[in-house]
Amino acid sequence: MHPLIYDWNRRSDQKPVTVLLDDETLRDGLQSPSVRCPSIDEKLKILHLIDRLGIDTADIGLPGAGPHVVRDVERLAREITNQRLKVQANCAARTVIADIRPIAEVSQRAGIPIECCTFIGSSPLRQYAEGWTLDQLLKLTEEAIGFAVSEGLTVMYVTEDTTRADPDTLRALYSTAIRAGAKRVCIADTAGHSTPAGAAAVVRFIKTVVDECGGGVGIDWHGHRDRDFAVSNSLAALDAGATRLHGAAIGIGERVGNTPMDTLLMNLVLMGYIDRDLSALCEYCETVSAATGVPIPPNYPIVGRDAFRTATGVHAAAVIKAYRKKDAELIDAVYSGVPASLIGREQQIDIGPMSGKSNVVFWLERRGIPVTEGLVDRIFAKAKASSTVLTHQEIEQEIARSAL
Repeated sequence: MHPLIYDWNRRSDQKPVTVLLDDETLRDGLQSPSVRCPSIDEKLKILHLIDRLGIDTADIGLPGAGPHVVRDVERLAREITNQRLKVQANCAARTVIADIRPIAEVSQRAGIPIECCTFIGSSPLRQYAEGWTLDQLLKLTEEAIGFAVSEGLTVMYVTEDTTRADPDTLRALYSTAIRAGAKRVCIADTAGHSTPAGAAAVVRFIKTVVDECGGGVGIDWHGHRDRDFAVSNSLAALDAGATRLHGAAIGIGERVGNTPMDTLLMNLVLMGYIDRDLSALCEYCETVSAATGVPIPPNYPIVGRDAFRTATGVHAAAVIKAYRKKDAELIDAVYSGVPASLIGREQQIDIGPMSGKSNVVFWLERRGIPVTEGLVDRIFAKAKASSTVLTHQEIEQEIARSAL
């Protein structure tokens, strides 16, 4: 934080001691209806980038979906072992023995512990749609978690649609899961219904259920972006007592997607919750984008093309003056709430119809091109006549014409 910034975001209350992250890119992220499923080589590259970013756990698949998923899950698990990656593996499973058994088998063959993340619908809305009774859900929960524990798996119990479920149902499900041996429970905002206040309220409630059962069970938050509250909800859940937050690269996932892990990571760092080297963040997002066919919008926060780019005269003038002062922190802060240097980028000044002549002078100086009044006027006139920011090629053409 630059010393000239008065930070109204400062908080006097104690920040959480534990902040863990779980990456859902390779499982829930691939449930997006628009993604192309990455090859195993692409998945391996993504796994290594997850590890480089210091993300604690990664969901590497749902083996119950079939032999093709089992094959990839086992290859990813072996990569963690063979390359001695720090990231730990988990796998999703419906709360049925048939989905849990292949996780146990992969764990044994690969020689690596795999957390079993059993999910089950929880809300009365879902129960009504599916024709389930609470007694059926409780029976499945007890049997499935008991089987997983007997196979030596650590279990996280996930209730789908938690944020629209009533307290009595949640208390019954979570207490049954904890008694059966679940070591973590996960609150899922499956439909993206929650607001930050709602996220905090449900986490606080589940925390009381955990305490009633003797404590010692971690609480996860898994959010979706339907109302565009995903990052805010994750931070609210963390403050309320969640200890692990889920996300996916560039927010891919069901419908409009999961909490974007990249944006969540940056906010956790800027808010002082965690300390991470984010130099691999752009590569992580670009690799996932290329592997899945999901483009990164130009205005996407932090890693989008326009995140640290301006062609507006007033904005550019302030950044240029900061450059003249040779103050790196000032350059990064004067018109940006995120330091570009944290991810290996820099503030970029372009030339367009809303630019001033200082943009042109700065653009030329940064590239070691001699600045003359005629050249500046020529490029400036071209910019004012354009409906968009000038491309480098268009500027270079004007430079070449000026030299004739």
